[in-house]
Amino acid sequence: MSQMFFRSRYWGVAARGIAMGAADVVPGVSGGTIAFITGIYQELLDSLSRIGPHTFAILVKDGIAAAWRQINGNFLLALFAGILTSIFSLAKLISFLLHNYPIVVWAFFFGLILASVVPIARRVSRWTWQCWGALILGVALAILVSEMRPTEITATPTTLFFSGALAICAMILPGISGSFILLMIGIYPQVIAAVHQFQLSALVWFAAGAGSGLLLFSRLLSWLMHRFPSVTLSFLVGILLGSLKIVWPWKLATSEMVGLDGDKLAPMMSNVLPAEFASASGHPSYFLGAVAAMMAAVILVLAVEWLSLRHVGNVVQEK
Repeated sequence: MSQMFFRSRYWGVAARGIAMGAADVVPGVSGGTIAFITGIYQELLDSLSRIGPHTFAILVKDGIAAAWRQINGNFLLALFAGILTSIFSLAKLISFLLHNYPIVVWAFFFGLILASVVPIARRVSRWTWQCWGALILGVALAILVSEMRPTEITATPTTLFFSGALAICAMILPGISGSFILLMIGIYPQVIAAVHQFQLSALVWFAAGAGSGLLLFSRLLSWLMHRFPSVTLSFLVGILLGSLKIVWPWKLATSEMVGLDGDKLAPMMSNVLPAEFASASGHPSYFLGAVAAMMAAVILVLAVEWLSLRHVGNVVQEK
């Protein structure tokens, strides 16, 4: 097992996990998007869907090694090690960048999500009316999520559990951010504080909910991807397109909301053009820097797709 884990493939999987974790820290960017554009989305869904009661039966009958192989354990270990490493080590860096260079950071993620539409749409074999309907439904769902208004709930074991389940379902969908959902229901600050301060009890309840939601929702998504691949992919394309509204770089606060303890919650924001942002806020729009960040993200996604297709082609030739 250890020899398999330290093969170069799993270092690459861990690196993808680090990128997914960094994306998940940002309210508005989904780790599922990173998984898709780096070519591991289907394997992630399939591996998670193998975990269930039958895994325990294999463990009892054939031993740990057989159960580990059945769930693709090396892949999952490498991926989630990367995700957790990123969340605990990069959370402060991402927060710093968002605080000091918000427009450029959001522009990079805008380009990342926009370019991610290309590799997903290419996998739709034929655009039928069902596919177009699924795409419209995906756009509508993402826009509906973007229109949610910030609220606040108390962090109890029950709310942490269900918040974890809801966030992980959103996280695994390309385009919908789990951390954005947490922000909208008002528990994001408590979760981030629990991570920074290592509040073990809160983290355990949140992780239990996330694990439960992940196992159930990944099974559903895996089934949909195998049974209705084109329609499901079209739906994911729609979610990505609709989520662009969430990560638009230039925003102005329209109003503020007050939490249960009197503290101000995240203000309601509206998307504006760069010139309007500069005029209303009195701050520079950083238009050129934002465009450069968007282009860098687009080039990055297309380069990753090209390398992935080249790798698949080489594997096919070797066989």
